[in-house]
Amino acid sequence: MEQQKVPANSTLKTNLTQFAHRRNSEGPYADNLDVDVLIVGAGFGGTYLLYELRKAGYKTVVYDAGTSFGGTWRWNIYPGARVDSEVPIYELPIPEVYKDWHWSTNYPDWKELQAYFAHADKVLDLSKDVSFQTVVVGATFDIESGRWTVSTSDGRKAKARFLIAATGFAAKRYVPPFKGIENYKGIIHHTSFWPNEGVDVKDKKVAVIGSGASGVQVAQEWGPEVKEMYSFQRTPNLAIPMGKRSLTKEEQDSLKSIYPTIHEFRDRCFAGFHYDLCERNTFDDTPEEREAFYEDLWQVGGFHLWLANYKDYLFDEKANRETYNFWLKKQRARVTDPIKRDLLCPLEPPHPWGVKRPCLEQNYFEVLDQKNVTIVDISDASGNEIVEFTEKGIKTTDGKEYEVDVVALATGFDVVTGGLTQMGLKSINDTYLDDEWKNGINTYLGVTIAGYPNLFHVYAAHAPTLLCNGPSCVEVQGRWIRDAINMITRQGIKFVNPTDTASEQWKARIAGLAEQTLFPKAKRSTYMGGSIPGKAREFVCYPAGLGTYGAEIRGYLTGFKGFEVVRP
Repeated sequence: MEQQKVPANSTLKTNLTQFAHRRNSEGPYADNLDVDVLIVGAGFGGTYLLYELRKAGYKTVVYDAGTSFGGTWRWNIYPGARVDSEVPIYELPIPEVYKDWHWSTNYPDWKELQAYFAHADKVLDLSKDVSFQTVVVGATFDIESGRWTVSTSDGRKAKARFLIAATGFAAKRYVPPFKGIENYKGIIHHTSFWPNEGVDVKDKKVAVIGSGASGVQVAQEWGPEVKEMYSFQRTPNLAIPMGKRSLTKEEQDSLKSIYPTIHEFRDRCFAGFHYDLCERNTFDDTPEEREAFYEDLWQVGGFHLWLANYKDYLFDEKANRETYNFWLKKQRARVTDPIKRDLLCPLEPPHPWGVKRPCLEQNYFEVLDQKNVTIVDISDASGNEIVEFTEKGIKTTDGKEYEVDVVALATGFDVVTGGLTQMGLKSINDTYLDDEWKNGINTYLGVTIAGYPNLFHVYAAHAPTLLCNGPSCVEVQGRWIRDAINMITRQGIKFVNPTDTASEQWKARIAGLAEQTLFPKAKRSTYMGGSIPGKAREFVCYPAGLGTYGAEIRGYLTGFKGFEVVRP
């Protein structure tokens, strides 16, 4: 799982510690803090848990590597960065926050999301309990005292009875070990470490390496203004139209009285949205009925083709091919260049449709069809790949050198696991999580880990996570964690620790559920551990849906089934 190492003076940032800065020595920034709960991460998960745990009476502090609230939206500020879940589904279920807040569009961009978190911070008075620009590099649990000791990159220590990792699924960037990258003289950034001041690309030559969500968004943003763009594509993105539209204040206010119902309903749906998979199977309908059904989903836009589709299409290959054929017809019609058409929309699917989270695009296919855009095929089938960086650009196996002024590394993350493994978590068995998970993930219920007492995590391994709307998932898990902490406290329990047996059974359940689906058929997929060389290939999310997940983990909470319960 080697990552790129670059000189200290390089503009390319690869690690959160490069952004750490101790602002002062008081309040949450003080040395030797001693609190009830320490939360790592100030995105949706950390914000929601801080709100809930403070309300429950616990002395709670948050450590976050960013400069303010927002989590991923403090880092993913690359050109075109925009959420792929509609509001009000994509927001906190907190009345104090949403009652006076209004969005400009159903799919806000990073600037509006930062403003939203600033609003939440103001109305809930959150910052007083947060230490920003703080990176956790170590954490150990003492069995005798029943407390965690947490270390930061600037040398501080903090003690807490409960430790919560709200670091999300994309907290550790992946920069491939490209040969010669330190020699490149142009501007280069990972999309998730994009500079706040932005990068001027007007009339310049640029390269986008990667065709995942960030690669799609950067490409469609850059294409119309650059002189020339090279899109390095390993796998085509089977993207679908976003359906972005403006929202009025009146439209939002008219719904706010039922926001509690909307937020409660999202927790019951498969992916945490306000719609669910169709009750029919693909071939229950005639070809004409199928076409009309697909067309309706397409016209609504967003994730409807993915998450309101026939209930069998993620399980049955023939059913799945029907969806792909419809997608193919729609998207190939948007590309005029026959070579690009085959690269972007191949007649044979690169993987079953929907087993990778599809990107929501606005004009991606039209932009890549432009004359100033070249798609560089670096797929396995092409036999072509990036060999090295030169002073002027990028060289590929076929001997071509692409001279560019700016490079966007849309190369993704150590998904689901990286946020936890980079924290220096040490178990009571004297082992480190980073080492333990090299051969595969082990959690219990997707919220706890054996050997790490009183540690909880949200929106990470073995939960619905990547298959789910983020705020929906962290609310379900956050309520569980809040209630677990209440039960531990009220019952006089010192700590709870998942058993190895229970953890193995949970992992086996996830693997068994995944094997019934088409998800394992994708060669490289975030659901199968991502595309990082050397990482264990396994299903990393809970695949039975958020509604099922929430009910299932609740069943283990009463009596702490599957946990070793230790009392003073």
